[in-house]
Amino acid sequence: MNRAVTITLVLGFAVSAAACTESRRARNDATFSDRPAEITCWSYGVEIFKGRSTGKVEYSDGGRVAFVDAANNRYTTVDGDCRVVYSPAK
Repeated sequence: MNRAVTITLVLGFAVSAAACTESRRARNDATFSDRPAEITCWSYGVEIFKGRSTGKVEYSDGGRVAFVDAANNRYTTVDGDCRVVYSPAK
């Protein structure tokens, strides 16, 4: 009985944590989707990319950003410490 309660509590916490993460992602997608952004990335203190996206910037858990580069209209991914500044809403 005690083991079943523990398993149920652990699963409950895992589901609630995932729901919060999904909620935050959904809110960010609704707020920033299809808005251009200025992107600057560094690696070990050296600037490795500076440019602009044509629209939405996607983020991975490993620190990678992916977007369509406005300079050449190509899908681009960058690994590093990146700052993304979205353009103001129209």
